[in-house]
Amino acid sequence: MARVKRGVSAKKTHKKILQKAKGFRGRSKSTIKIARQRVEKAGQYAYRDRRNKKRDFRSLWIVRINAAVRAAGMTYSVFMNGLKKAGIEIDRKVLAEMAYANDTGFQNLIESAKRFTSEPK
Repeated sequence: MARVKRGVSAKKTHKKILQKAKGFRGRSKSTIKIARQRVEKAGQYAYRDRRNKKRDFRSLWIVRINAAVRAAGMTYSVFMNGLKKAGIEIDRKVLAEMAYANDTGFQNLIESAKRFTSEPK
């Protein structure tokens, strides 16, 4: 039986890995052994952070809404509770965009939420 020489297929595999490692620093972009490790770890980070991105953006939206609402003399939780009682269903992404753009519609939402909140004792 003839022996299998795998230079062509090995080069193809190495080339794919080194292509993914483009932009890495040091030997991580040029040495196949290290590049393979770095590419595998980069894939793990990417997988994890696709999920973390959702929670990071949600917390950013909450921070932006809270900052805008506090300028109007309310807290985030009181504002969100007031919106819920008023029957206004706008997600945090849109609320944050409205607050960031300093929209007059956001001021109207604050007024609506104030009407449905109970006065502090």
